[in-house]
Amino acid sequence: MNTEKPQKRMMEKPFTFKDINEAVNSRVEKISTEMRDGFDFIKDCEKTVTFFGSARTEENEEDYIQTRSLAGKIATELDYTVVTGGSGGIMEAANRGAFEKGGKSIGLNIELPMEQNSNPYTTKEMTFHYFFTRKVSLAFSAEAYVFSPGGFGTMDELFEILTLIQTNKVEKVPVILLGTKFWNKLDAFVKDTLLENGKISPEDIDLYHITDDEEEIIEIIKKAPIRTGIE
Repeated sequence: MNTEKPQKRMMEKPFTFKDINEAVNSRVEKISTEMRDGFDFIKDCEKTVTFFGSARTEENEEDYIQTRSLAGKIATELDYTVVTGGSGGIMEAANRGAFEKGGKSIGLNIELPMEQNSNPYTTKEMTFHYFFTRKVSLAFSAEAYVFSPGGFGTMDELFEILTLIQTNKVEKVPVILLGTKFWNKLDAFVKDTLLENGKISPEDIDLYHITDDEEEIIEIIKKAPIRTGIE
């Protein structure tokens, strides 16, 4: 057993106010540039649907197959651009569904300490350094959001979008939860715990829609107004 105390890393010299100020300005500039580049990257897509879900989902899993099929229909029947986080799992499934049908398929990837690979089914892609600038770009002016089963990252994205709609920071956009078996458990928690304890309002449970019916989803998206992203 190693009983050595961990060594605290010491700075070679204390940071000065000038050092801190320069570091802050550099980071703000990088954030600003990445945000602007993200908007420029996606703004020419007139109609988009953004897919979220687990990067761990395998090709033979039901969630992957269902997402791939739905994305293909959105690309062909509606002529919408499919937007994802650009990596594997559900993101690959959605990009693949659109790509295989000859549709527009966009990936917004992220730099990670352990390399996150891009999937080969995008017609256009961009890589981000910051999670939050990427997330803003994924959400930017989409006509609908489709959430397949996922983990912490998917939950973060889902509840941020629901909060933005709840607080009227963005207009009411369809939030579709694909996969009743998975999402019904979360729905029960929202209703039996959050609503019952007064943490949300009764109308908040209408901010999302749970279904496995692809034709129903197509109709929901078809009825959704086209967004400009400048409201």
